[in-house]
Amino acid sequence: MKIHYFGILFKALPWTDIALLNVSFIVACLLRFDNLTVAQDNHYINLLLVTNLVWIFTTYVLRTYASISVSFHFREQILMLFKVLMLHGGLMMAFLYLGKNGEDYSRSQFLLTYVLFVICSACSRYCGLFFLQLGRKAGYNYNRYAIIGKGSLATLINKYYDERKELGYQFYGMLELNPGDKAQMLESVVKDNKLDYLYCCLSEMNDEQVRDIIRIGECQKTQIRLIPDFRGFMTNMAKIEYHDIYPVIQVNTKPFSSVNEQNIKRIFDLAFSTIVIIAGAPVFLIIAAAVKLSSKGPVIFRQERSGQWGEIFQIYKFRSMYTDAHKTGLKHSQGDTDARITPVGRFLRKTRLDELPQFFNVLKGDMSVVGPRPLFKYDVDMLMEAEPHDFQRLLTVRPGITSTGQINVGYADNVAKNLERLKYDLKYLQSYSLLDDVHLIFRTVRVMLSGRGV
Repeated sequence: MKIHYFGILFKALPWTDIALLNVSFIVACLLRFDNLTVAQDNHYINLLLVTNLVWIFTTYVLRTYASISVSFHFREQILMLFKVLMLHGGLMMAFLYLGKNGEDYSRSQFLLTYVLFVICSACSRYCGLFFLQLGRKAGYNYNRYAIIGKGSLATLINKYYDERKELGYQFYGMLELNPGDKAQMLESVVKDNKLDYLYCCLSEMNDEQVRDIIRIGECQKTQIRLIPDFRGFMTNMAKIEYHDIYPVIQVNTKPFSSVNEQNIKRIFDLAFSTIVIIAGAPVFLIIAAAVKLSSKGPVIFRQERSGQWGEIFQIYKFRSMYTDAHKTGLKHSQGDTDARITPVGRFLRKTRLDELPQFFNVLKGDMSVVGPRPLFKYDVDMLMEAEPHDFQRLLTVRPGITSTGQINVGYADNVAKNLERLKYDLKYLQSYSLLDDVHLIFRTVRVMLSGRGV
């Protein structure tokens, strides 16, 4: 049974957010000034108008509500909400600080507006999801679908919706068309069972059958979804682009293939590294003095590592070992028992402060802030022999100061640990976002503060 009110839930969310944003603004004024007299001032009326316009612009640019009716997951909605608020907050702060009358506004009122809005918007999303799931558990507002095809691709489609009951899809069955069959024979099945969607496995159908199915969909108001067999290269994040009227499947042979992703990541790397170097200058100087006074030798240690596309570059670190450490023949660190490490170096390694000079590598373009860790040449050769295809993907991006593999696995001194770290880093490349980079940086800071570095 269908209840059309459920569809209104998705359409109402953008308007609900705008309403909650305005209510949060007014309540923040009331809490900050104990009355609404200030809020009625022209300055605050203008600020509220700009806040709404910037919100509409931000949600349009980030396509906040584009896929909400397809997949309504609370976690994804909250992540998208914070992404929008980061951009919205940045634009509004620019308006407040760069505007001629920026000093006329209360920063605390502005911050309180965001706090109230996040709480209210998160609650509205949770209630909406709860209401939606409650209705679907009761058997309402589901979409009936059938699959034309009985091969492994059809099984995967059915499995996808079977594992995601919250999407509200009810399976009718698999329909088979032999090469000589006419698709019109399926029209009565579609009509009698009131199917909402027909999934067509293109690998099991000819062109004439596809055209007939589309005509049936037009007559019976049934959505037709054509499924090409992309298995084997979907891990490369294939996407469809239209060149005039011709669909072209683009397979990204390396992560961050889009210009936007490359630019955003590089701009973030440069901005974050510059801030760390400038703000952390006193820390850099203190560490440099400690290294110099604790043992003989240079302050900065340079070492060859493999970077993007396997190219060798010089990585910078604060020296943590004695200058004659290479005489032992050991290449990997032996942990806390390693006699080559200086007392100051032991502290630097535990807190990972020895890696701070790598921000200069980021500025040079050798590295990124977040990315797979740069390896020794012999580690690269070892992984290329063990997992050539997977490791080759890691070499298509700049190595990073920190990575999800480094955080979850730690220092890798053998093949098993390197392969385990490889799996984590591959997951990062498959689902990159700037928010993930920020999250990994916070996790790295937590590791540094706890002294769990190696």
